[in-house]
Amino acid sequence: MNQDLQRLQRAIAYGLRGLDSAQTQLRPRSRRERWSIQQIVEHLLLTYSSTETTIDTRLEKRSPTRAKPGPMQHIGQYTVIRLGYFPHGRKAPSMVTPAATQTPLSGEALTLSASEHLQRLDALFDEAEELFGAARCASHHVLGPLSIFQWRRFHLVHGGHHVRQILAIRKIHGV
Repeated sequence: MNQDLQRLQRAIAYGLRGLDSAQTQLRPRSRRERWSIQQIVEHLLLTYSSTETTIDTRLEKRSPTRAKPGPMQHIGQYTVIRLGYFPHGRKAPSMVTPAATQTPLSGEALTLSASEHLQRLDALFDEAEELFGAARCASHHVLGPLSIFQWRRFHLVHGGHHVRQILAIRKIHGV
């Protein structure tokens, strides 16, 4: 597996280690509308599924996107991908917003789901990189067209942002 995705996988496993299904339902104390730990992970899983679909579409077409990043997308790419900073307070798009938790899952089960998704994503990324090289091959809904290197880096930075949220929730609740 790619180094960035391995780092992400380890960070998620670290953030979820030892949590039972009740503990994954914990939320920040300050605002009840914030996501639980499980919902944060489910959001990440939805982003992985969305990226899988996006990359798979480009692979089926056997051609990279023709889109060019606009000025705001260049700024976003620089901020997230080059600087490694993920802005706080941005509302997630509806397609990657987790539903209310129906079945609480343990940290171990969530870690396994994340690992499986990251492995599938890594395989798609490898296939796309072989076909498209370093070209911007598929578009992110906010950051615009990204290369496979940039997609991997985006997921590492985005995932790290959410792992820090998980660790903060754990600290607040002493778990």
